[in-house]
Amino acid sequence: MHSWTDALRFAFQPVVNLTTGGVSALEILARPETGDVLAEARRDPELDSRLAVSAVRAAAGKETMLPLHVNVFAGTLADLGGLTPLHDAVREAGRLPWEVTLDVVPPYTHVPQAALLEALAALREQGFRISADGVGEGDLPLRLLADISPDLVKLDASLLARPATVRAMRTLCDELGALLAVEGVETELQCAAVRSAGAQLAQGELFAPPARLPTAEVYVPPCSPGVPPASRTGPSVREFVRPAALLPAGASAGQVRALLTGSPDVSGVLLVDRAGVPVRSVHRSRFLLSMSGRYGHALYADRPAAKHGDPPRTVGIDATAWEVLDVVAVGDRDRTSDDVAVVDEHGRCVGVVRLADLVRALAETRVEEAAGLNPLTRLPGSDAITGEVDRRIAEGRTFALSWLDIDHFKQVNDGVGFAAGDELIRAVGQALTAAAVGNTRVGHIGGDDFLVLADPEGLNPLAASVLEAPWSAGGRPVTLSLATVVCPPGSVTDHRQAAACLAPLKKAAKALRGASWVLGRAGLPGHEVRRGALPVGTPEPGAVGVEPGVR
Repeated sequence: MHSWTDALRFAFQPVVNLTTGGVSALEILARPETGDVLAEARRDPELDSRLAVSAVRAAAGKETMLPLHVNVFAGTLADLGGLTPLHDAVREAGRLPWEVTLDVVPPYTHVPQAALLEALAALREQGFRISADGVGEGDLPLRLLADISPDLVKLDASLLARPATVRAMRTLCDELGALLAVEGVETELQCAAVRSAGAQLAQGELFAPPARLPTAEVYVPPCSPGVPPASRTGPSVREFVRPAALLPAGASAGQVRALLTGSPDVSGVLLVDRAGVPVRSVHRSRFLLSMSGRYGHALYADRPAAKHGDPPRTVGIDATAWEVLDVVAVGDRDRTSDDVAVVDEHGRCVGVVRLADLVRALAETRVEEAAGLNPLTRLPGSDAITGEVDRRIAEGRTFALSWLDIDHFKQVNDGVGFAAGDELIRAVGQALTAAAVGNTRVGHIGGDDFLVLADPEGLNPLAASVLEAPWSAGGRPVTLSLATVVCPPGSVTDHRQAAACLAPLKKAAKALRGASWVLGRAGLPGHEVRRGALPVGTPEPGAVGVEPGVR
C-alpha cells in the first residue's frame, strides 16, 4: 500500500455547455494533501494508471450520473496501452466506457507517437472518448493532434488574448469533428471572448470552482449583446448535447421510477443494450403518470420498463439542429417533447438533445439575423460580412472582398426623388443576391453601398451581371462602380486590414467614367482596371498579379 493513497482526495469541476447553460460532464481532479503525487505520476505510468482508477472509484462513491473526465498523461498511455484496470474500474462503478472522457495530458515530447496512437485506438474501441488537454500551452504538435482526432480539444484561457488563434482552433475542431473547450475561465469578459471565438464548452472558477461534492449548479453569464455569436448555417447537434440518463435494456419499471424521482431534472431515460445502443426511450411524464394510477406501482414495479417505453428517436453526432427538428417532426405529436438520443458512428448513445434547447437557440439566431438586416433591402449589414471575412482569414482561405455603389447617387435622389432612389437600391440588392452563388455573401452597409464577399472564381459572372445591366431611376440612366481586393492566405490579419486595402481601390473605381471595376491584390501595389474609362490624361496603371480564375 502506498502512502499517497491516504493523503489523496479528489475534487469535481463542471464542464459547462455554453449553448444550453447546463453541465455536460465533471472533470475529476486529484488533490493530494501532502507531497506531489502528480509529478510522481508523470514519471511513473503505473502510478498514473492507479490515479485514474482511483478517480473513477471516487466518482462512483458520490453517486453522480454525469459523464466524467479523467486525466491521464500521454506517456502513460504510450507505455501501458489500453489501461485494462481503468476499463475494469468503470465497469465496477456501473458506468459505460462512453460516459468517460480521457483527458490526455502533456508532455508529448519523447512520447512514442505510434504507441500513443495505438493505445488511443484501443481505448476508442472499448468506447472511451478522447480529449486533447493543454493544447496551446503544451507541446502537442498539430500533426499529432490531427492524427489523434480527439472528440474534444481543451485550450487554456490565456489563449483568449489571441482570439484569432482560438477561432482557428475552432475551425480545426470542426474539420476533426471535435468540440472546443476553454479551461480556466475566471471572468465574464473571458466568457464573452470564449463565446465570440466559437468554443462550445468551458470550465473555470466563474462557473463553479472544484469541489469535493459533484454539483450541477453553475453560474453561466447571459450572452452579451455586444458580442455576436459565431454565425453558422446549420448549428451542429454537438453544441446542444446534454448527459443522458441510461439504464440497461432489462431494467425494471421500479429502477426507472427510482432514477426519475431521485433526479427531478431528468426528462427521460434511455434503455440501452450491452453495446450502449438505445433500444427504448422512457418519457418522464408519461411513465410517472402510468405508475401513479391505482395499483400502478404494485402492478408494474417489477416488470420490464421497456414496456413503458417507445422506440428511441436518434440522430448522429454529426447532425445539424435542423436535422433534429426533422426527426422530431416525424411521428406522434404527443412525443414532440421527448429527448432525442445522439449516437456515435457505432450507434452508441453519447447524450441527448432537448427540443426546447434547439428551438430557443435557433429562434435567437433568427432574431439576431433579422435585427442585423437592412430594412430597405433585407440584406445583412457590415457585421455579418466582416465576421465572415474574419472566419475565412482564420481558415486560411483566399477570398475576394468587393465594394459596390451607385455613381452620383445624391444627384439621383435630388433629381428624381428618394422613392425612386430607394427603388433603385432595392433593385441593385436583388441583382446582387440573384448573382451570388456558392459561398458568396452580399451585405448592404447603408445608403447605396454594398459589400460582396466571394471566392475569386465567382467574380467575373457576378460583376458582369450587375455592371452590364441597364440601370435607371425615374427614367434617368445610372452606372455602378465596383472595387475588389483579392486576399490570399496571410495577406491580411483581419477584416479591418482587408477594408483598408479596399479603400484606395474604391477611390480609383469612382475616378473612372461609366460602369467601372477596379481589382487589386492585398499586399501588392497598383491595381487593374477591369471596366470603365480612364479620365483624359491619366496613364494606364500597370496590371498586378491576380488570383487564377478572376480574369
